[in-house]
Amino acid sequence: MANALFYLSLSVIWIMLLYHMFLMQGGYFHYLRYRRPIPEWEKNQHPLPKVSVLIPAHNEEVVIERTIKAMLRLDYPKDKLEIVVINDNSRDRTGEIADKYASKYPYVKVVHTKPPHAGKGKSGALNQGLAHSTGDVIVVYDADNTPERKAVYYLVLALLNDPKAGAVVGKFRVVNAATNLLTRFINIETICFQWMAQAGRFFWFRVTTIPGTNFAIRRSLVEELGGWDEKALAEDTELTIRVYNEGYYIRFFPAAITWEQEPESWKVWWKQRTRWARGNQYVVLKFMWRIFSLRKKSIMFDLIYFFFTYFLFFMGVIVSDVLFVTNMFVDLHLQVGIVAMILWILAYFLYVTEVMIALSIERTELNVKNFLIVLLMYFTYSQLWIVLVVYALYLEFKRVVFRQELKWYKTERFAADKKSAPPVERQV
Repeated sequence: MANALFYLSLSVIWIMLLYHMFLMQGGYFHYLRYRRPIPEWEKNQHPLPKVSVLIPAHNEEVVIERTIKAMLRLDYPKDKLEIVVINDNSRDRTGEIADKYASKYPYVKVVHTKPPHAGKGKSGALNQGLAHSTGDVIVVYDADNTPERKAVYYLVLALLNDPKAGAVVGKFRVVNAATNLLTRFINIETICFQWMAQAGRFFWFRVTTIPGTNFAIRRSLVEELGGWDEKALAEDTELTIRVYNEGYYIRFFPAAITWEQEPESWKVWWKQRTRWARGNQYVVLKFMWRIFSLRKKSIMFDLIYFFFTYFLFFMGVIVSDVLFVTNMFVDLHLQVGIVAMILWILAYFLYVTEVMIALSIERTELNVKNFLIVLLMYFTYSQLWIVLVVYALYLEFKRVVFRQELKWYKTERFAADKKSAPPVERQV
């Protein structure tokens, strides 16, 4: 029995590792090609539409001014730009700071949410912002983002020239990557997500997930969908499924770059990632039961991928770890011997190889320091994910059984210093 369980869990783990390597290849091919259509798109000279940039903000006084300043620097015609800061029930100076800029710049608008629609989470704030906006294209940024000057232009350019795309997603990078070991872990994780999960899935399957920031969506589409689902903690993933189900796909266009702040303490990281895990579990359970009735069949890959990540792969890792630890104290008569050791070592080298390929795409990220951190990540940061998913599943189970109301956790921000500012040379 123990041998069968071990081989089953090992098979699940290897399926995911090989699938990630497949995605990484696609991601690298996309990196080589994604800029090619830009000259042709610019020759088409489609008139630029009016754009509304929605920025949901709840107690964001630490970062909101820097974000608004980045929006003012956007290389997009100001007579076709509308910056909408949604001050969502803030108890700090967020609204006051945003009002100061709104009084000075006519294309900056502040929406102060009011009960009963105030403080309902990011989805609720976005719906409020949508109702008060007038742009033909809706662009969303988190309140801690500093997009590069041409980020919005590139998002809109791709959307204009790709009628089958309902939304266009850009790339995000970690602005405070050098702060401490945790932010370095997150930086590496983020780069892998961009080039492996986002670019790789887009290249092979035309599937990409809306990441919650730095994306553009057609106003007509988001209105047709009825806005954002206010019950979803991962409103971005939930919206992704519905966009595909309308017959569109989502383009990953990494020419549009934004820099965002990541958690600098483990406590903040834990709360943020628990929300993400619970949100994605909600989306999987919401759509998995009607997977065969979805209009866009390619989105099945995404749902199956999430199902594997949050349920099968997760269970495989747990079973494998439990057997390994138990066998140290009780003889389970495992007969895997040297085979298991070889497979484990190969899996470790495959993991390191995948990550290093992803890092090689980003200039300056393939270095000795990051290589040593990747070696450490496998045994530390990556293992924490198991505990976190267990905790998220427990909370979701409790919420369903006791019919608890969902509570939105807003990620705590940190005061930025010079070290965590986007370098001028990174500005396009």
